[in-house]
Amino acid sequence: MKNLYLQGCGTALVTPFKNGEVDFETYARLIDRQVEGGVDFLVPLATTGETPALTAEEKLQLLRLTREHAGELPLLCGCGSNSVAGTVANIRALEGEGVDAWLVVVPFYNKPTQQGQYDYFKAIAGETDKPIVIYNVPARTGMNMDAATTLRLAADCPQIVGIKEASGRFTQACEIIRNVHEGFSVLSGDDDLTFPIMAAGGQGVVSVASNALPAEVSALTRALLSEDFLKARALHHRLSPLFRACFVESNPIPIKAAMELLGLCTREMRLPLSSATEKTVETMRAALKNL
Repeated sequence: MKNLYLQGCGTALVTPFKNGEVDFETYARLIDRQVEGGVDFLVPLATTGETPALTAEEKLQLLRLTREHAGELPLLCGCGSNSVAGTVANIRALEGEGVDAWLVVVPFYNKPTQQGQYDYFKAIAGETDKPIVIYNVPARTGMNMDAATTLRLAADCPQIVGIKEASGRFTQACEIIRNVHEGFSVLSGDDDLTFPIMAAGGQGVVSVASNALPAEVSALTRALLSEDFLKARALHHRLSPLFRACFVESNPIPIKAAMELLGLCTREMRLPLSSATEKTVETMRAALKNL
Protein backbone atom coordinates (compact mmCIF):
# COMPACT_ATOMS: atom_id res chain seq x y z
CA MET A 1 0.00 0.00 0.00
CA LYS A 2 1.29 3.46 -0.92
CA ASN A 3 1.82 5.69 2.08
CA LEU A 4 -0.47 8.71 1.94
CA TYR A 5 -0.94 11.48 4.45
CA LEU A 6 -3.63 13.93 3.39
CA GLN A 7 -3.53 17.43 4.80
CA GLY A 8 -4.40 20.98 3.84
CA CYS A 9 -7.09 21.92 1.33
CA GLY A 10 -8.72 19.27 -0.83
CA THR A 11 -11.43 20.44 -3.22
CA ALA A 12 -14.57 18.34 -3.66
CA LEU A 13 -14.93 19.06 -7.36
CA VAL A 14 -18.15 20.18 -9.04
CA THR A 15 -19.26 18.67 -12.34
CA PRO A 16 -20.18 21.42 -14.84
CA PHE A 17 -23.06 20.76 -17.23
CA LYS A 18 -24.09 22.40 -20.48
CA ASN A 19 -27.47 21.66 -22.04
CA GLY A 20 -27.80 18.50 -20.01
CA GLU A 21 -24.35 17.08 -20.84
CA VAL A 22 -21.13 17.09 -18.85
CA ASP A 23 -19.01 20.05 -19.97
CA PHE A 24 -15.61 18.35 -20.04
CA GLU A 25 -13.79 21.35 -21.52
CA THR A 26 -14.90 23.58 -18.65
CA TYR A 27 -14.12 20.84 -16.13
CA ALA A 28 -10.51 20.69 -17.36
CA ARG A 29 -10.20 24.47 -16.94
CA LEU A 30 -11.57 24.20 -13.41
CA ILE A 31 -8.92 21.59 -12.52
CA ASP A 32 -6.18 23.85 -13.91
CA ARG A 33 -7.51 26.67 -11.75
CA GLN A 34 -7.40 24.45 -8.66
CA VAL A 35 -3.79 23.53 -9.32
CA GLU A 36 -2.88 27.19 -9.87
CA GLY A 37 -4.73 28.09 -6.66
CA GLY A 38 -2.40 25.91 -4.62
CA VAL A 39 -4.75 23.24 -3.29
CA ASP A 40 -3.15 20.16 -1.75
CA PHE A 41 -5.32 17.38 -3.18
CA LEU A 42 -8.42 16.90 -5.31
CA VAL A 43 -11.61 14.97 -4.61
CA PRO A 44 -13.42 13.93 -7.79
CA LEU A 45 -16.67 11.94 -7.98
CA ALA A 46 -17.96 12.83 -4.54
CA THR A 47 -21.16 14.52 -3.31
CA THR A 48 -20.27 17.93 -4.76
CA GLY A 49 -19.72 16.34 -8.16
CA GLU A 50 -23.35 15.11 -8.34
CA THR A 51 -21.88 11.65 -8.77
CA PRO A 52 -25.14 9.70 -8.22
CA ALA A 53 -26.51 11.38 -11.36
CA LEU A 54 -23.50 10.52 -13.56
CA THR A 55 -23.19 7.56 -15.92
CA ALA A 56 -20.35 5.05 -15.60
CA GLU A 57 -18.70 6.44 -18.75
CA GLU A 58 -18.98 10.04 -17.51
CA LYS A 59 -17.29 9.05 -14.26
CA LEU A 60 -14.39 7.47 -16.13
CA GLN A 61 -13.94 10.48 -18.40
CA LEU A 62 -14.05 12.93 -15.48
CA LEU A 63 -11.52 10.91 -13.50
CA ARG A 64 -9.18 10.64 -16.48
CA LEU A 65 -9.34 14.40 -17.03
CA THR A 66 -8.71 15.02 -13.33
CA ARG A 67 -5.59 12.85 -13.38
CA GLU A 68 -4.38 14.42 -16.61
CA HIS A 69 -4.68 17.99 -15.32
CA ALA A 70 -3.87 17.45 -11.62
CA GLY A 71 -0.15 16.98 -12.08
CA GLU A 72 1.33 15.53 -8.90
CA LEU A 73 -1.65 16.33 -6.70
CA PRO A 74 -3.11 13.29 -4.92
CA LEU A 75 -6.59 12.18 -6.01
CA LEU A 76 -9.02 11.08 -3.31
CA CYS A 77 -11.78 9.56 -5.39
CA GLY A 78 -15.34 8.95 -4.27
CA CYS A 79 -16.46 5.35 -4.81
CA GLY A 80 -18.92 4.52 -2.04
CA SER A 81 -22.33 2.90 -2.38
CA ASN A 82 -24.73 1.25 0.05
CA SER A 83 -23.36 -2.27 -0.44
CA VAL A 84 -19.97 -3.99 -0.36
CA ALA A 85 -20.54 -5.40 -3.85
CA GLY A 86 -21.48 -1.98 -5.24
CA THR A 87 -18.49 -0.21 -3.72
CA VAL A 88 -16.06 -2.91 -4.85
CA ALA A 89 -17.53 -2.72 -8.37
CA ASN A 90 -16.92 1.05 -8.37
CA ILE A 91 -13.33 0.49 -7.24
CA ARG A 92 -12.72 -2.06 -9.98
CA ALA A 93 -14.16 0.28 -12.61
CA LEU A 94 -12.02 3.25 -11.55
CA GLU A 95 -8.83 1.84 -10.06
CA GLY A 96 -6.77 2.04 -13.27
CA GLU A 97 -7.24 5.82 -13.60
CA GLY A 98 -4.52 7.14 -11.31
CA VAL A 99 -6.45 7.20 -8.03
CA ASP A 100 -4.31 7.61 -4.90
CA ALA A 101 -6.98 6.86 -2.29
CA TRP A 102 -10.68 6.03 -2.04
CA LEU A 103 -13.27 8.16 -0.29
CA VAL A 104 -15.89 5.70 0.98
CA VAL A 105 -19.11 7.04 2.43
CA VAL A 106 -20.92 5.43 5.35
CA PRO A 107 -23.60 3.29 3.62
CA PHE A 108 -26.73 5.31 2.97
CA TYR A 109 -30.39 4.27 3.15
CA ASN A 110 -29.58 0.94 4.85
CA LYS A 111 -29.08 2.68 8.26
CA PRO A 112 -26.38 0.25 9.49
CA THR A 113 -25.54 -0.14 13.17
CA GLN A 114 -22.07 0.74 14.44
CA GLN A 115 -21.07 -2.91 14.11
CA GLY A 116 -22.45 -2.98 10.59
CA GLN A 117 -20.43 0.10 9.70
CA TYR A 118 -17.29 -1.47 11.17
CA ASP A 119 -17.77 -4.74 9.29
CA TYR A 120 -18.53 -2.89 6.05
CA PHE A 121 -15.37 -0.78 6.09
CA LYS A 122 -13.24 -3.74 7.15
CA ALA A 123 -14.60 -5.68 4.18
CA ILE A 124 -13.86 -2.83 1.76
CA ALA A 125 -10.31 -2.51 3.14
CA GLY A 126 -9.76 -6.16 2.23
CA GLU A 127 -10.70 -5.53 -1.41
CA THR A 128 -8.21 -2.82 -2.38
CA ASP A 129 -4.51 -2.09 -1.96
CA LYS A 130 -5.10 1.68 -1.90
CA PRO A 131 -5.66 3.81 1.21
CA ILE A 132 -9.23 4.52 2.30
CA VAL A 133 -10.73 7.66 3.83
CA ILE A 134 -14.06 7.24 5.61
CA TYR A 135 -16.75 9.79 4.74
CA ASN A 136 -19.10 10.38 7.65
CA VAL A 137 -22.04 12.58 6.57
CA PRO A 138 -25.16 11.61 8.54
CA ALA A 139 -27.26 14.41 7.00
CA ARG A 140 -27.10 12.42 3.76
CA THR A 141 -26.68 8.83 4.93
CA GLY A 142 -29.14 8.77 7.82
CA MET A 143 -26.60 7.32 10.28
CA ASN A 144 -23.66 8.83 12.16
CA MET A 145 -20.43 6.92 12.60
CA ASP A 146 -19.57 7.29 16.27
CA ALA A 147 -16.06 8.33 17.26
CA ALA A 148 -15.55 4.91 18.89
CA THR A 149 -16.22 3.15 15.59
CA THR A 150 -13.83 5.43 13.72
CA LEU A 151 -11.13 4.81 16.30
CA ARG A 152 -11.72 1.05 16.17
CA LEU A 153 -11.36 1.03 12.37
CA ALA A 154 -8.25 3.23 12.54
CA ALA A 155 -6.66 0.78 15.00
CA ASP A 156 -7.68 -2.43 13.21
CA CYS A 157 -7.33 -1.47 9.51
CA PRO A 158 -4.00 0.12 8.50
CA GLN A 159 -5.44 0.91 5.06
CA ILE A 160 -7.97 3.29 6.61
CA VAL A 161 -5.84 6.43 6.79
CA GLY A 162 -8.34 9.18 7.56
CA ILE A 163 -11.89 10.43 7.89
CA LYS A 164 -13.82 13.21 6.25
CA GLU A 165 -15.80 14.21 9.32
CA ALA A 166 -18.97 15.94 8.12
CA SER A 167 -21.24 15.16 11.04
CA GLY A 168 -21.19 18.80 12.16
CA ARG A 169 -20.27 17.53 15.64
CA PHE A 170 -17.15 19.34 16.77
CA THR A 171 -16.87 17.35 20.00
CA GLN A 172 -16.94 14.11 17.99
CA ALA A 173 -14.12 15.34 15.74
CA CYS A 174 -12.13 16.31 18.83
CA GLU A 175 -12.59 12.85 20.36
CA ILE A 176 -11.14 11.27 17.23
CA ILE A 177 -8.24 13.76 17.07
CA ARG A 178 -7.45 13.23 20.75
CA ASN A 179 -7.35 9.44 20.60
CA VAL A 180 -6.31 8.36 17.12
CA HIS A 181 -2.78 7.29 16.21
CA GLU A 182 -0.31 9.64 14.52
CA GLY A 183 -0.58 9.63 10.75
CA PHE A 184 -4.38 9.35 10.62
CA SER A 185 -5.91 12.39 8.92
CA VAL A 186 -9.00 14.02 10.41
CA LEU A 187 -10.39 16.24 7.66
CA SER A 188 -13.26 18.64 8.18
CA GLY A 189 -16.19 17.94 5.88
CA ASP A 190 -17.72 21.35 6.63
CA ASP A 191 -15.96 24.51 5.46
CA ASP A 192 -17.29 26.48 8.41
CA LEU A 193 -15.70 23.99 10.87
CA THR A 194 -12.27 23.98 9.22
CA PHE A 195 -10.88 26.58 11.63
CA PRO A 196 -11.95 24.90 14.90
CA ILE A 197 -11.21 21.33 13.76
CA MET A 198 -7.74 22.19 12.50
CA ALA A 199 -7.03 24.39 15.51
CA ALA A 200 -7.88 21.34 17.64
CA GLY A 201 -5.39 19.21 15.71
CA GLY A 202 -7.16 18.15 12.53
CA GLN A 203 -5.19 18.01 9.33
CA GLY A 204 -7.32 19.77 6.73
CA VAL A 205 -10.62 20.10 4.90
CA VAL A 206 -12.45 18.57 1.97
CA SER A 207 -13.85 21.87 0.82
CA VAL A 208 -16.83 22.96 -1.23
CA ALA A 209 -16.00 26.67 -1.13
CA SER A 210 -12.56 26.14 -2.67
CA ASN A 211 -14.26 25.38 -5.98
CA ALA A 212 -14.79 29.13 -6.17
CA LEU A 213 -11.82 30.38 -4.15
CA PRO A 214 -9.04 27.76 -4.11
CA ALA A 215 -6.24 30.19 -3.23
CA GLU A 216 -8.12 31.71 -0.30
CA VAL A 217 -9.20 28.40 1.29
CA SER A 218 -5.69 27.01 0.76
CA ALA A 219 -4.27 30.07 2.54
CA LEU A 220 -6.56 29.31 5.50
CA THR A 221 -5.38 25.70 5.80
CA ARG A 222 -1.72 26.67 5.37
CA ALA A 223 -2.04 29.22 8.18
CA LEU A 224 -3.64 26.59 10.42
CA LEU A 225 -1.02 23.94 9.64
CA SER A 226 1.71 26.44 10.52
CA GLU A 227 -0.21 27.41 13.67
CA ASP A 228 -0.51 31.03 12.62
CA PHE A 229 -3.85 31.30 14.37
CA LEU A 230 -4.17 35.08 14.16
CA LYS A 231 -3.89 34.97 10.38
CA ALA A 232 -6.16 31.93 10.22
CA ARG A 233 -8.79 33.58 12.37
CA ALA A 234 -8.88 36.62 10.12
CA LEU A 235 -9.20 34.42 7.03
CA HIS A 236 -11.92 32.32 8.65
CA HIS A 237 -14.05 35.35 9.48
CA ARG A 238 -13.50 36.78 6.01
CA LEU A 239 -14.58 33.54 4.32
CA SER A 240 -17.31 32.55 6.77
CA PRO A 241 -20.21 34.24 4.89
CA LEU A 242 -19.27 32.25 1.79
CA PHE A 243 -18.98 29.05 3.84
CA ARG A 244 -22.49 29.52 5.21
CA ALA A 245 -23.91 30.50 1.82
CA CYS A 246 -22.67 27.23 0.33
CA PHE A 247 -25.37 25.37 2.24
CA VAL A 248 -28.47 27.56 1.97
CA GLU A 249 -29.68 24.94 -0.52
CA SER A 250 -28.52 21.36 -1.08
CA ASN A 251 -24.85 21.17 -2.01
CA PRO A 252 -23.66 21.80 -4.75
CA ILE A 253 -26.51 24.09 -5.82
CA PRO A 254 -25.17 27.25 -4.11
CA ILE A 255 -21.51 26.80 -5.03
CA LYS A 256 -22.47 26.43 -8.69
CA ALA A 257 -24.37 29.71 -8.41
CA ALA A 258 -21.21 31.32 -7.03
CA MET A 259 -19.13 29.88 -9.85
CA GLU A 260 -21.55 31.23 -12.44
CA LEU A 261 -21.26 34.68 -10.86
CA LEU A 262 -17.47 34.35 -11.16
CA GLY A 263 -17.74 33.31 -14.81
CA LEU A 264 -16.33 29.84 -14.16
CA CYS A 265 -19.22 27.60 -15.22
CA THR A 266 -23.00 27.63 -15.41
CA ARG A 267 -25.21 26.89 -12.42
CA GLU A 268 -26.91 24.09 -14.35
CA MET A 269 -27.61 20.98 -12.29
CA ARG A 270 -28.67 17.48 -13.24
CA LEU A 271 -31.99 16.18 -11.93
CA PRO A 272 -33.08 15.43 -9.28
CA LEU A 273 -31.18 18.57 -8.20
CA SER A 274 -32.44 21.85 -9.62
CA SER A 275 -30.56 25.07 -10.27
CA ALA A 276 -30.20 27.74 -7.60
CA THR A 277 -33.13 29.99 -6.84
CA GLU A 278 -32.73 33.72 -7.35
CA LYS A 279 -32.65 34.12 -3.57
CA THR A 280 -29.65 31.80 -3.39
CA VAL A 281 -27.96 33.65 -6.25
CA GLU A 282 -28.39 36.94 -4.41
CA THR A 283 -27.08 35.39 -1.19
CA MET A 284 -24.00 34.23 -3.06
CA ARG A 285 -23.62 37.58 -4.79
CA ALA A 286 -23.57 39.32 -1.40
CA ALA A 287 -21.06 36.81 0.06
CA LEU A 288 -18.70 37.24 -2.89
CA LYS A 289 -19.05 41.03 -2.86
CA ASN A 290 -17.97 41.10 0.80
CA LEU A 291 -14.83 39.22 -0.18
